[in-house]
This record gives sequence, C-alpha cells and structure tokens, in this order.
Amino acid sequence: MDLLEYQVKEWFGKIGIPVLPSQRIDHPTDLKRLKIRYPVVLKSQVHAAERAKAGGVRIVETTIDAIAAAQTIFNLPIWGELPEVLLAESKYDAKQELYLAVVLDTALCRPVLLGCKEADIDWETAGEKMEYVVVEQEFSPFYARRLALKLGLAGTLMQSISAVIEKMYQLFIQKDLDLVEINPLAISVTGQVMALNGKVRVNERSIGRHPDIAEMAAKINSTHRPGEVNSNLGNWDGIELHGKIGILGNGTGSVLATLDLVANAGGKPGVCLNLRHGFQTDTAKTTFCDRLNRSLQILAADRSIQVILLNLLGSISQSDEFVEIISKFLQQDKSELKSSSVRSNGSKSRRESYFPRLVVRLAGSEFNAARKALASLKTQGDTLILVENLDEAVAESVRLAKSTTYKK
Repeated sequence: MDLLEYQVKEWFGKIGIPVLPSQRIDHPTDLKRLKIRYPVVLKSQVHAAERAKAGGVRIVETTIDAIAAAQTIFNLPIWGELPEVLLAESKYDAKQELYLAVVLDTALCRPVLLGCKEADIDWETAGEKMEYVVVEQEFSPFYARRLALKLGLAGTLMQSISAVIEKMYQLFIQKDLDLVEINPLAISVTGQVMALNGKVRVNERSIGRHPDIAEMAAKINSTHRPGEVNSNLGNWDGIELHGKIGILGNGTGSVLATLDLVANAGGKPGVCLNLRHGFQTDTAKTTFCDRLNRSLQILAADRSIQVILLNLLGSISQSDEFVEIISKFLQQDKSELKSSSVRSNGSKSRRESYFPRLVVRLAGSEFNAARKALASLKTQGDTLILVENLDEAVAESVRLAKSTTYKK
C-alpha cells in the first residue's frame, strides 16, 4: 500500500525529517484560510507518477490564482486518477538535489540504503548512478555515514544528510515498510536540507500490527466498490482481470495454476484471490473461513463474474464452518432467485439472475468430511458442482461461463 504525499510528509515531520510548511486542501475554498505565505506550490495527491508533466503541480502567487489552480487540479485526472485532496506547500529554492531511499531487498532479505547525486530517478533502473549500502547487521549511524561518504559529502552537510538517512531507517523499521524514499532531498545555498517529495510503501502483511495504518487501509477500502476491492490487494494475493470466471485458492501456486488452466481451456479468468493470507485492508486477524466468506461476497457482487471456481489443496482447520459458509452462500443464491421471480410475476428465469454458479474442487483426504457434507446439500440445478479433478473443474467452469442459457 502506497501512501499519498501529504500522508508521507506527516510521518516525516513526526519522526524528525525536515519538511516544508504545508496544509491539506479538501476543497478550493480552503485556500481562503491558507496559513502558508505565498508563493505556494499546489500538488495533486494521486498515486500516479509525473504529476508535474500532467499539470498536477502549480506554483501560485495569490489566493485568487490558488483557487483557480485548485479547481483545475481537482478536475484533472492523472493516469485515470482524480485527486480527492491537494497539498499546499511553501516554495523552496534548492541549490542541489539528491535521491535517498531505504528499500527492502527481497533477494538479500536485508534493508538497503540507496543514494544518488541526481534526483527524479527510479531506484530500480538507476544502475551505476546509484550508490548503496547493505544493512548486514543491527543498524548503527555508521551505515548512514558510509552512504553519505559514497555520495561525496563532507563536513556539516554529511552530518545533516546522515541524520536524515538515520530517520528514514527508523521510520522504515517502526512502520514495517518496504520502501521509504525522498525524491528529491533539496539542499539550499545555506546548506539546509529539505525533503521536497517522498514516497512510502507499506508491507501489506504488517497493516494489522499498526492501528494508524489499518485505519488508512480501511478508508481506502471504503472508497471502492465491492468489485474493486481486489485492486488494493498485493500482487501475490490477488489478480484483477475482467473475465467471467472468478478463482479462489488457498495458495499462490494453486491460484496461478488454476488461472493458466482456465485460460488454456478457452475461458476468461476474472478476479483471482488467494485465501491463504488476509486482505491488505483487514484491520484485525482473520481466519481462512472469514476470508472465504468475504471473497465469495466480493465475487458475487461483481456482475461480470458468472462462475466461481474454488480450488482448495491440502486441508483446512475449520471443516464444519467451511461447509456452513458454502451452504449459506447457496441459500443466498436461492433468495436471489426467489426475489427475482416475485418481481417478474414468476416469469424470470435463471439466465436473468445476477448470482454466479459455484464449482468446487477439494483435493486431499482431510477434505473427505467437507466433500460428503457438500454433496448432501440440496441445490437447484447446477448451482453447485463438486469435483475432485482440477481439469474437470476447469472444464465445467468454462462450459458454464460460455453457456448461452446463463448470461448476466
């Protein structure tokens, strides 16, 4: 989960990284009560890059100009994203700009300090321009000074920038982050350093351990429709495609393998969710069955999904609750059909229902009890299809999705 700039600046200020006076703007009229002296920089608060090139960053000299610029920026989509908030910030004259970051290197399984004498670069593609220091043991100021020396800094400037790097690492550890970035870190003619822009990427597994981050995640979740919730998941926990077959699995491998099989069989995969891990937006600990229930509701709310393919391998610790969730989901289907029939005086058929069918594949001896219980459920038509072979489950899902007798 990436934070917006104004949120990053709040964290920077609290931990002691120097930031400019700024003010959050929720509506253009808020600029009438601006507490910052002009000239002021107005910044669109979106996750998309290249805001300045798109016109999302404006320098203004007066209140009238600021209000007019804010109205324009609020209505300016950048890579399809409209800002809900702007950031008003004091203008800063920089003599020199640097790039600094602390990133989790997944190959080394260690934090790495990054620095470059050039700003406005991408740390993943900077190549030889980027200096780095691997934090191999418990962090000490030595690591920060070592990076500053590699950047060719000396004297008081080396001390100032080393102190900023230390604060960045402190924030990185405190909040369980994957990335803390200052781009650029500006240096004035007097040697004062200032974080002009920053980026923070939260490790999704850590959200539940931090109430303030969990609250942010919940707000993100509340601003999306049920069918869009998956866009807030990490890449390994969800894939958002636009086909007719939703896929649920209890492992990354099983989800991706099922997706490939569906595509190879001529089907169109839709939203794919991994039930092994909690959602990024979960604010408390969840069980497998909690995630199963929520995932079924997410897919059922997406009207592009015609079939849900549930592929589970190994075992689950809540077999009885698992069966109960599936049963309630099927009852929800019957309620949908009944209400549809009442509204149309009995003339409405299943093909006009907006509820997906469910294909369940359970692999493993520990699923025997659950399999027997599901087989005994009284379902209407082919609402529930229970199979043991994955190829058969995929074939049934593709057949149902292509069926001309069932279209949403």
